[in-house]
Amino acid sequence: MAFIRCNYLHLIITIPISLMAEGCQATVAHDHLVRELLQRMEKSVKPDEPPNPSILLAMNLAGATQGHVHRWLLQEIKKSAVERAQTVALYILALLSSCQDPRRVHALEQTLDLIPILKHKMTEEISNNGTQGHERRTGGTGGVSPSLHPISSPLLDPTDTQAMAVLALVCAYNHTDGQDLIHDALKAVTNYFLDEQKGHGIIGDIYSMGLALQALETSGEFYAPRKWDRAQAFSVVYAHDYQQPMAMAQVLPALVGRSYLDECPRANSSRLQHSGDIRAAITVQFSITNTLKNYFHYSTWVCVPDNSTLLDVMQVARNEKPDIFCFKIKWTHLGPFVTSIHGLAGNKTERTYWQFFSCWSPLQEGVGTYKPKNWEHTQAVFSTY
Repeated sequence: MAFIRCNYLHLIITIPISLMAEGCQATVAHDHLVRELLQRMEKSVKPDEPPNPSILLAMNLAGATQGHVHRWLLQEIKKSAVERAQTVALYILALLSSCQDPRRVHALEQTLDLIPILKHKMTEEISNNGTQGHERRTGGTGGVSPSLHPISSPLLDPTDTQAMAVLALVCAYNHTDGQDLIHDALKAVTNYFLDEQKGHGIIGDIYSMGLALQALETSGEFYAPRKWDRAQAFSVVYAHDYQQPMAMAQVLPALVGRSYLDECPRANSSRLQHSGDIRAAITVQFSITNTLKNYFHYSTWVCVPDNSTLLDVMQVARNEKPDIFCFKIKWTHLGPFVTSIHGLAGNKTERTYWQFFSCWSPLQEGVGTYKPKNWEHTQAVFSTY
């Protein structure tokens, strides 16, 4: 299944009350938007229309896997994959996010392996693009041909193509030995991507924002130390009234801190469920922020069994994205104490430590005892005392 993958002390509060209120309001608005997009996507699913694997993929990444619409979509996508095997790459992503093996897709009393079909289609596209590229380069148009533009295609929106290229390269970087070359390519592509950012947070156009946000959220290490205004970019998404199902399906993963590189997002939560202790799953947002030195901010959504502790949430986030949400703890008589997150440890001389919040309210319990609620935003902020 690896084919596509790619506070125990209440110290001085240094965050202004107004910022806390704004943070809570933003979290409420964010949660409302996620629910609204999920509802709109479900309503867009029609039994008399072909199933859209992008919608199934977005529902899986957002953790909306319990309804009849999700069950119907999964079954119909299996049937479509067996019958037609079109847009096979998207089908494979949707199936992987549903914890289904694309090598053994069973429907209509048949079992199909989609991987050889994908390889065949990739070979065809590479061959066709080579021929078309030659015709465009020799067509007497003058100047630089679109085929020579970095990671673009004249048949697709350049921003969408570029974003998918970034996701593909990150996937390859995580699953190959030749990382130096890929690192250089990603640095070039992501910086070019940021150069193309328009004013007011727009990247490409409003319908490209979903893939663009996914790409930039998963590739931060490659354009660092350069920064992009993620808050402004997300504010554009919050302000837009999305109605087109495909656009909603592309932007929703970014809103819940995921991307098309997240394979089988429910797998980690299921591993936390012991035999005889099956509990309803909840979705929790977990963020880490450091503004004191070498700024970074990352956020993700994870599924955990109800009644899980914040430490459980952190462990699932680490399992899903170990390069980002790695952490260290030491055990004390009060329980586990977080000493380091993302390679950044607290320091007694500098009086720094990791402080934990729920919607900007500092936690009064430790990570080993605090139990977040469904859709709660929990945060670890590198702070001073």
